[in-house]
Amino acid sequence: MEYKWTVLANTTMGGLMASINATIILISLPAIFRGLNVNPSAPSNFVLLLWVLMGYMLVTASFLVTFGRLSDYHGRKKFYTLGFSIFAVSSVLLSLVPYNSGVSGAIYIIILRLIQAVGGGFIMVNSVALLTDAFPDKERGKALGLNQVAFMAGSFIGIVLGGVLASIDFHWIFIINIPFAVAGALWSYFFIKEEKFKGVRKGTDYLGNAALSIGMVLVSLGLTYSLEPYGSSQLGWGNPWVLASLAFGVASLISFVLIELRAKVPLFNLHLFKRRAFSFGTLALLFNTLARGAVMFLVIIWLQGVYLPLHGFPISSTPFWAGIYMIPLMVGFIAFGPISGYLTDKYGARIFSTTGLGVNIVGLLALTLLPANFSLIPFFIVLFIIGAGGGLFSAPNTKRIMDALPRADRGAGNGIRTTFANMGQLVSMGLFFTIAITIFSIMLPSVILQKTTALGLPLSIGQSLSSIPASGMLFSAFLGINPVKAFVSSLPASTISSIPASTLSTITADKFIPTLISSAFIEGLRTSIYISIGFLVVAVVLSALIKRRFEGTVKD
Repeated sequence: MEYKWTVLANTTMGGLMASINATIILISLPAIFRGLNVNPSAPSNFVLLLWVLMGYMLVTASFLVTFGRLSDYHGRKKFYTLGFSIFAVSSVLLSLVPYNSGVSGAIYIIILRLIQAVGGGFIMVNSVALLTDAFPDKERGKALGLNQVAFMAGSFIGIVLGGVLASIDFHWIFIINIPFAVAGALWSYFFIKEEKFKGVRKGTDYLGNAALSIGMVLVSLGLTYSLEPYGSSQLGWGNPWVLASLAFGVASLISFVLIELRAKVPLFNLHLFKRRAFSFGTLALLFNTLARGAVMFLVIIWLQGVYLPLHGFPISSTPFWAGIYMIPLMVGFIAFGPISGYLTDKYGARIFSTTGLGVNIVGLLALTLLPANFSLIPFFIVLFIIGAGGGLFSAPNTKRIMDALPRADRGAGNGIRTTFANMGQLVSMGLFFTIAITIFSIMLPSVILQKTTALGLPLSIGQSLSSIPASGMLFSAFLGINPVKAFVSSLPASTISSIPASTLSTITADKFIPTLISSAFIEGLRTSIYISIGFLVVAVVLSALIKRRFEGTVKD
């Protein structure tokens, strides 16, 4: 096989494995926590849920630039192969987590997922750099388009596969990674070439590494813990530790910029931001991720917590079916991702990346017009439009960012690109879940009291039910857990016997949850979408300002 196709095949498999791993975990969380015998919706365990959800992202957001620079200096093939190896070993260890191991088992999974993220980070920073090196400029867009289509396809394969495997045994969601990771390591070791870059000044920027890593970790931790209730508040924004983490994190990132500008051998050459294709392309990616990151997550919760239960799907199966209903998004991305990459090679990136962002705006505006209990055909069309916009934007924007980097800086440069995307995802989660939970906490208690009183539930029980944290309600919907049923089961037997049988049957039914949360949830979702459209408008302007004369492969 010609070398460039070997690289494309290997990096595509790596992207497929990483994306399957990300979504297979999300869809399997209920099975994991049931297998461990841990209630993820319990307030004391909520932090475990956050870490399983966001710990992997925290590592990849914090250390990718360092991983990229290590690869630039010491060999991309070496660290790319190491990434597969770490991923394989951690997957084996994750598959050995014992049943009914409780909180200690959850902590064990979290730690191993953090290690797995190190392997994933080495794969992520090097795959695009290796592809960019292997393909000539006139074929690079096509290669990146195919690679990123595989990444998108993997995210949906993970949802379906997770739904199937988790119903058998949650250990299988880790075992499935092992053959991919082993094959990737062997394939990379024997067939990927190690490139040497002449004239590269090597050195370790200890201060820059420390400042960037500490800053990213602290900001990521602050955003993660902002979603945990604090005191009487539904969110953690009043927590002094959250505020201190964000403040010191931002200060550390500012110090990183000052250190890099003076460093003899910087972690990343910040002067590359003077190249418009790199700086504006990276910022456009950041704003696109800010806009789409948590909003698409909220759409999945909409399906799981509102639409599917209203249509008779058992709440335990809604995570799986939500993934199935999101397939039009994948189809839209797959349909337009390779096309935009191919056309970018001929006509430049500007028209396709900018059009893709505009299509996203149209799709999100259409999403705000749908009611909570929507008709399927309009919903599928809207998802297809949003997926098509993502497909049009992704490969062209990636190509012009990577083309703007000298070969010797592509590992660290791709680390910067991916870090911006991951940080956009984290900020998006913190921002839009804050909006959704805030609106939830304002609207939901009165709705619960009104509906439960009308059903004849004693006022004291209705008030207790309305005090369930909004974050607990929201994440229960995501996990396919009925929080009202869990609440009732925790009541004394004498209290349960005082509730009329018809009322008890109504409030514990799966259809009761969506009737409670639908109006508050849709209000929060629409507010989030309007803000995300604002982010996309900024991304459109940035993308449009990168004229074709700023694009093209940089000469070393």
